[in-house]
Amino acid sequence: MSSIFVFPGQGAQAVGMGRELYESNAAARAVFDEVDDALNQKLSDIIFNGPMEELTLTANVQPAIMATSIAMLRASGENVPEFVAGHSLGEYTALCAAGAISLSDTAKLLRVRGNAMQTAVPVGMGLTAVILGLDIDTVRDICAKTDCDVANDNCPGQVVISGAKEVVEATMEKLKEAGAKRAMPLALSAPVHCRMQEPAADAMRNALESVNIDTPKAKFISNKTADIMTNPDDIKDELIYQMTHGVRWRESVLKMHELGITDMIEIGPGSVLTGLCGRVCPEINAKKMEI
Repeated sequence: MSSIFVFPGQGAQAVGMGRELYESNAAARAVFDEVDDALNQKLSDIIFNGPMEELTLTANVQPAIMATSIAMLRASGENVPEFVAGHSLGEYTALCAAGAISLSDTAKLLRVRGNAMQTAVPVGMGLTAVILGLDIDTVRDICAKTDCDVANDNCPGQVVISGAKEVVEATMEKLKEAGAKRAMPLALSAPVHCRMQEPAADAMRNALESVNIDTPKAKFISNKTADIMTNPDDIKDELIYQMTHGVRWRESVLKMHELGITDMIEIGPGSVLTGLCGRVCPEINAKKMEI
């Protein structure tokens, strides 16, 4: 039997997440305090008290979800198992959990990442949408013809596309014609995991030059390769690459099963990854970490 800890991406946030842990657990409190110090901002106050509009700003929500996830992990007292993985920004959390990046550096990198993603594309110029009811190959074929990007391959029948607003809108219509049950824009302030984020990739390349990444103490399953990645230089390249390329989550979960992983424990706000696992590979026992 093998276990994996997985960490969620943007969209899992809620005002008040982690507040009870902060008030009752010294290890969790130390995480939020260290992130506040690293960012020179009382981010914990925004996390615990809102308003939601401020929490969901990309520059705030990314370190906020990471901080809450790491606080939950450290409050649990659990040792990191043989494997870790994360969805999009959750990769940073996974690498922090596995000792590859310090908590302080992770918070700073995610602040850079959030700001860079927001400034890379003027508001209203990009769009991200979820497509339900079509297989990944059909979505990829149509996106190739419309010059749209596949942002997330989440599970069978759920794919996220991203890019310029008019391109995504046209692609949504093509996908509906091809049999998609639903094609819905997502409430994100910037398009994600697409070529429009090339300026953000450059910003992350610059930021990562001054950050030390160690070999993870757990086997890290990458969004880029849907396979184990442990070399620090490869990990740096991965964190740049993921800005402009899609998250291969469905394939990553299948790789977990192939590697003999029997238990997936989701750590952080929400339970999106637990639900996706059930749709990709019900043979894996997926559950939320209870603190």
